[in-house]
This record gives sequence, C-alpha cells and structure tokens, in this order.
Amino acid sequence: MEFGFGAEDAGFRQEARQWLTEHLVGRFAGAVGRGGPGSEHEGAAERRAWERELGSDGWIGLGWGDGTYGNRVATLTQQVVWAEEYARVRAPGRYGHIGENLLAPTLLAYGSQEQQRRFLPPIARGEELWCQGYSEPGAGSDLASLRTAAERDGDGRWRVTGQKVWTSLAHEADWCFVLARTEAGSVRHRGLSFLLVPMDQPGRIEVRPIRQLTGTSEFNEVFFDGAVAEEVVGGEGAGWRVAMGLLGYERGVSTLAQQIGFEEELRAVVRTAVRTGAADDPVLAERIVRLWAELRTMRCNALRTLGGAEAEGAPSVAKLLWGGWHQRLGELAMRVRGAAAAVGPEDWSAEAPYALDEQQRLFLFSRADTVYGGSDEIQRTIIAERVLGLPKDPPKHLPEEAQAS
Repeated sequence: MEFGFGAEDAGFRQEARQWLTEHLVGRFAGAVGRGGPGSEHEGAAERRAWERELGSDGWIGLGWGDGTYGNRVATLTQQVVWAEEYARVRAPGRYGHIGENLLAPTLLAYGSQEQQRRFLPPIARGEELWCQGYSEPGAGSDLASLRTAAERDGDGRWRVTGQKVWTSLAHEADWCFVLARTEAGSVRHRGLSFLLVPMDQPGRIEVRPIRQLTGTSEFNEVFFDGAVAEEVVGGEGAGWRVAMGLLGYERGVSTLAQQIGFEEELRAVVRTAVRTGAADDPVLAERIVRLWAELRTMRCNALRTLGGAEAEGAPSVAKLLWGGWHQRLGELAMRVRGAAAAVGPEDWSAEAPYALDEQQRLFLFSRADTVYGGSDEIQRTIIAERVLGLPKDPPKHLPEEAQAS
C-alpha cells in the first residue's frame, strides 16, 4: 500500500494550521515550545488548560472512529497531518498523551462498552489525565518479573500494594493504569491483570519525584498501599495480553510528530555549527549530513509502516532507530560547541544553580533514549525471537529444571 497525502489532506492541513495559529495566543502563547523531553515541568497550569482547549474543539482522539466520544473523525493521513502541524508550530508538550494514545486505543480494543463510555469522553475533553504503572525497581525491561500485587477485598474491589517507578507525570495524573499480579503464587506473565486506579487516594498512594541529570523531575516513584481499583480491562488474568497490546500503540502516528521535533533540533545544531565554525570540520560536517539522511530514512520507514506494511517487530525497529539517532544528535550538539558546551547560561544565579540551555538538556536527556520505553537490548530480543525466529534464551533466574521445561 502506498502511503501518500491527497487533496483532502491539504485542506485538513490548512484547517489544523489555522486553528493552531488562532489558539496559540494570549494565555497559551507562553506555553509554545515548552513541555518537551527534559522540560515536562514547564508551564504546567497552561498546558493542562491547553488540553481542555484542544478537547473543546475535538482535536483529541482523532483516530478513535466515528466521533462517539466527542472527538473529530479523521483518516490516518489526516492524523499524521495534525501531528506534523502540531509539532511544526512547537505547540505545548501534551499532558494527555498517555491517555489519548496509549490507554484509549487499549480500551477500544480490550475494554467493555461501559469502560469506553466512562473513560474516553473525559480524555477527549482534556479533563482527565493518565499515567502508566508498568516499570518497577526490579522489573523494568523485564516487565514480567513485576511484584506489585492486588487482592480482592470484602466488597469485590481490588486492593493494590507495591511500587512503580519512572512513572511519567504521576504527580499530575488523575488515573493510573497498573499492571499487577492478581493471582497469588503466579510467575512471569501469568496471573497479571490490567487495573484502572484513581490517583486521588491519600494515605494509599504516595508519589515521590525522581531528580534527573537535567535537574528536573517529571518521572516519579509511586507507592501503592492498599489502593482501591474497581476496573479491570480485558478480564482478570489477561493483563499481559492487554499490556503488550498497549505497547503496540506506543509507536505510530506520534513517531512522525516526534521526527518533526527532531528536525528542529537538528537545525539548531547546524546553526550552532555554522556559528562556531565547526561546520568547516569535514568530520563534523559528515556527521551532520549522516544525521540528516538517517532522519529522512526514519520518516520513510514510519510512513511505510503506517501505509500497510506493518509487521511484527516494526515498533521495535522504530524505537531502535530513533533512540540511537537522538543520542548521536545530543553528542554532536556538544561537539560543535567545543569547551563552551560545559558552561552554563549567562543568566546563572544562586536560585537556579543548575540551569541548562536547550542543547545541554538535549544531550543529558537523550542519555536515556536507549533505555526508557523498552531498552535497545529488549527491542533486539523481540526482533530476534518474533521476526527472525531465533530460539529464546531461558530466563537466568529460573532453576535449571524450569529452564529445561
């Protein structure tokens, strides 16, 4: 299938561009360019209000189907158009990304009609924000080893106890979808359930920020101590299937929007290289050209995948491509500045002793690109086993007799 844009897409692009131009003014003008990777803490109040602004005109949930939940109806190419235009004007980093692009497609695929009617409209209106309760201190890339557990209480509700880590925007979220072990004594991917947990439970849920290399703390640890959950998606014990289905939605249209941001970051590095004279160095110039060519290749691959060439392993390929690319861009951003890259901005003060400019933040934040969202090692394992059909390695923590079976 050939993926391309038609005349209707051009009209939709103009509509999207005009709407963004008319609405990124006044209160929201100051939020432009804020809330990206490494700066998710910026403009919190304005960006939360921006979610409601988007929802009021149906711009949340373009790919959800017939508009039942208050969303606009848009084709796949129009979804790409919106994502590209949004990124091109550097509109505020989305607070509702996890709810719109991860939970909502999961509910449409695995949730009951009651769950869809309850949770999708508030997401579409920009009113309820979500976070993801997957990773744990001992279960990051090896998610199947998670230990957070949930038991039924006397009223038939789930009581969740355990710890999650690297939970993006948990300090702002209204809800968390939590992968928990609901069958006592179960191991690995068996006995897990996908629970929907309200975050406003004082004394039962505690959120602690994690300070990062960038000096910011948009990631969090979340501690559950008997937190109540009444909703399970896909049925009890089906958590692994639902969780893996959700991860398949993590890539896709949003990848193309991400690449628009990457393109702007590359332009900034090129401008710096020209200003410092680093562009005259043939080695650095070759690296710039290579990064540009790789970015174009990633776009072609993403469009090909959206155009119907989807195959198992494609999301893992995409993650491998952009994770390594973004790290190399961060490294080049420092290289073209020379020794000045280690110096803080001129407006340094005792009140802000760890201030960073955008390219310094890019370098530090991109150190995590090959780890979060599924490490490179895990992505290569998925490709090896599911695409190439190579044999699985037995889990090293199991006894020899269990490995043999």
